Amino acid sequence: MEYTENTYRVPVLETLNGRSDWLTTELPTESRGGMVLSPRIDCSSLRLRQSKPGYFADWHVAGEPVLIIVQRGTLRIGLRDGETRDFSEGEAFVAADKVPEGQDFDPECHGHTAKVVSETTLRAVHIKLADM
Repeated sequence: MEYTENTYRVPVLETLNGRSDWLTTELPTESRGGMVLSPRIDCSSLRLRQSKPGYFADWHVAGEPVLIIVQRGTLRIGLRDGETRDFSEGEAFVAADKVPEGQDFDPECHGHTAKVVSETTLRAVHIKLADM
């Protein structure tokens, strides 16, 4: 996530044309008492995560939107076209890719991979969002 001129820009892993791909969602902000705040985003659950160096999750989808905030280590997300993005300490993204309606998961077509590429254990917070 980055803050630029009254807007938070959030990388979002979405499904476009049946494939997982990156978009950027912009959230407007407001100043209040010395803080810069985004609008409220309803959440349904929170999980704390640890994954050892070398952890790898083969092709999968997030399903419902999940805000992932990396606290320690580096998580690499891989897409079908070979693109990868690394997220390290203090960085965040939303994983919201899903299998298109009316289709079954196809490990040759759908999803993304996730790998811990740091020498240290990944620690992250997963917050399930009601909507994004």
